Amino acid sequence: MKTIKISFFILSLSVLFCCNDRKELPVLFPLPKKLKEVSGITTSDSGKHLWVIEDSGNKNELYRLDPEGKVDHTLVVQNVKNTDWEDLTTDADGNMYIGDFGNNDNIRQDLAIFKVNAGDLANTAVNASEQVFFFYPEQKEFPPKKTERFYDVEGFFIFKDNFYLFTKNRSKGFDGTTFLYRVPNKPGKHAAKRLGTFKTCDIFNHCAITSAAISPDGKKVTLLSHTKVWLFENFKGDAFFNGTMTRLELNHMSQKEAITFKDDHTLLIADERVKKNGGNVYEVSLASLKTKP
Repeated sequence: MKTIKISFFILSLSVLFCCNDRKELPVLFPLPKKLKEVSGITTSDSGKHLWVIEDSGNKNELYRLDPEGKVDHTLVVQNVKNTDWEDLTTDADGNMYIGDFGNNDNIRQDLAIFKVNAGDLANTAVNASEQVFFFYPEQKEFPPKKTERFYDVEGFFIFKDNFYLFTKNRSKGFDGTTFLYRVPNKPGKHAAKRLGTFKTCDIFNHCAITSAAISPDGKKVTLLSHTKVWLFENFKGDAFFNGTMTRLELNHMSQKEAITFKDDHTLLIADERVKKNGGNVYEVSLASLKTKP
């Protein structure tokens, strides 16, 4: 009995020192109180400005934040609805794309991506210049069986004039499976092409994919969950899952819903405000995450 007590005491000390050595996820700034459900972030003007959107139940608006996190510009997208805006990305020319593909119940048949021209971002109201609709050929029922609910998406980016979408698995018996789909950046309705599969881990709150991003140089891809980032490097073309994968622990639990690259080596992450938890934008270098205890 005495041996057990001593062992438990040593274990407790180890846990304590481990926790004290962990680096906190650095807060860049708190989000404005009115932006409680930020679901996507991206940058413009070579990383000088940060833009955010909110998801279902919120306005069809883009918000630009100043360096202190205050909203300094609001852009209404007049000709589309915020059914469930889940992510935001920018192409090399500065055009912005809104992913209206949130699909918690796997019942939607109006999945879309909306384009806002770079030249219109300074306006207060604009029409989406293009609308791209898509569907998943593998989905035959709306909704599918509870064990086959793979068709929600909260993360995407644009790469070489195609959109790449990463599914959020909502299946009964969650096993961490995320599918990678490709959709062409062309107006009209397209069949999304499944390119690959990756398994994160089997605990939903830690392993379901909530956002995705690609570095400005196109050499790094990140997937986000509430507690982790999966980093892919050394891939060829769009075979992202065939690259070198590193799982990066954030050591921080919150409802993280958005990720983007500030530059090729630095991530910006946003989480939703839930009671007194979250509601921040965090800035963290990949190097620090790779060396984080």
